[in-house]
Amino acid sequence: MWALVPLLTCGVGTPFVIGHAARRLRSPLLAIAAVLYGLGIGIFMVAAAIYGSSDNIPVVLDTIGTIGLFGGWIGGLGHALILRGSVFRQGPSQEFHPGPPPGYGHVQGPPRMSSYQTGPTAASMMHPPAQRPQPRLPEPPNHGGYQPQLRPERYAPPQYTQGQPTYPSQNQNTHTPQGWLGPYRLIGSLGKGGQGTVHLALNPQGQKVAIKVLHEHFNGNQVVRERFLREVEATRRVATFSTARVLDVNINEDQAYVVSEYVEGDSLEQLVRDRGPRDEDGLTRLALATAGALAAIHRAGVVHRDFKPANVLIGADGPRVIDFGIARALDQVTSTSGNIMGTPAYMSPEQLAGRTIGPETDVFSWAATMIFAASGRVAFGEDTIPAILNRVINHHPDLTALPRSLRPLAAACLDKQPGNRPTAADIMLRIVQ
Repeated sequence: MWALVPLLTCGVGTPFVIGHAARRLRSPLLAIAAVLYGLGIGIFMVAAAIYGSSDNIPVVLDTIGTIGLFGGWIGGLGHALILRGSVFRQGPSQEFHPGPPPGYGHVQGPPRMSSYQTGPTAASMMHPPAQRPQPRLPEPPNHGGYQPQLRPERYAPPQYTQGQPTYPSQNQNTHTPQGWLGPYRLIGSLGKGGQGTVHLALNPQGQKVAIKVLHEHFNGNQVVRERFLREVEATRRVATFSTARVLDVNINEDQAYVVSEYVEGDSLEQLVRDRGPRDEDGLTRLALATAGALAAIHRAGVVHRDFKPANVLIGADGPRVIDFGIARALDQVTSTSGNIMGTPAYMSPEQLAGRTIGPETDVFSWAATMIFAASGRVAFGEDTIPAILNRVINHHPDLTALPRSLRPLAAACLDKQPGNRPTAADIMLRIVQ
């Protein structure tokens, strides 16, 4: 019936039908088409009202009005019939459950998938500030700072969730979702974590995008929905160099999803695990690019809050930072839960304590990430969460794996007092000087 509105209303309903399609599909071109249909019908109706008879209407105006009438009537009918399938497509998009697939890694067959990993999160083991961090643990003396020991086997850093840690594996079979999520066709799985599941999809123009479907449900709370959408929309102001652009954010029934630019490449975490630490030149380029990305994020008024190796993708054109601002948006949704969103080994002391955080917390996480890239070790260890929290708050990590030129900068970034840390823009300047 929707597609027959132009026919039944002699074209008068066409602007509304096409406008509805533009809103559902988020298409600027369809919005322009709706305006043009409206102008055509409007000109015809105004001319008919003023002149009464078609014999009295000037030839030019009569021609334009006739084109507007039949364009909105017949053309609108054809246009609506073409769009009907996309606008009202039923199937998995309406009953899509984003629970983690059986396994993840690369989708079977070409093209090769990026090893996206959504930031796994850990519910804080404390409820700050009422509960204090774990007492200082006895540690062997180390004049160079805390230096976690590698096990004999190949290093694979854990990712903490509320249950068992999740380890990405490229040898696992990948569940390939089929169907639609809004106007996006799902064609593969890219990763999973504490925040949600990431899928590879095609947009209406046939371009690949990454869609993060969040685990958090909104349960019809309109205030929370609007707050979440507002927080994620803020990330679209971030300059696009060295970041994966946020293209769309929406809520399908009570499930939110964020659409971003698809970057084909491994995460920094996966790259270091497979190929070892970065050399000095590669580390310097990585440090400069990621600091530039953080500077752009902070300039837009956004704090990443979950910067870590899994959220840095190494694409063909260099490093790209992903998932910025998602943790903040989820904090707005779960503000009454008492949980702290983040990955403990890369969280700042003030973040662990539940205090107000700003760009300084990303700078702390940036330095911890650079230590991992240079050494293959997690800066504050990889054992139990209480031990990691204790080291983040009370200990200084070993910096000897970093090039000499970066050690003083990393030490400043890891200062326990946020106000003593440099800004991301300062980091860029100090690297190039």
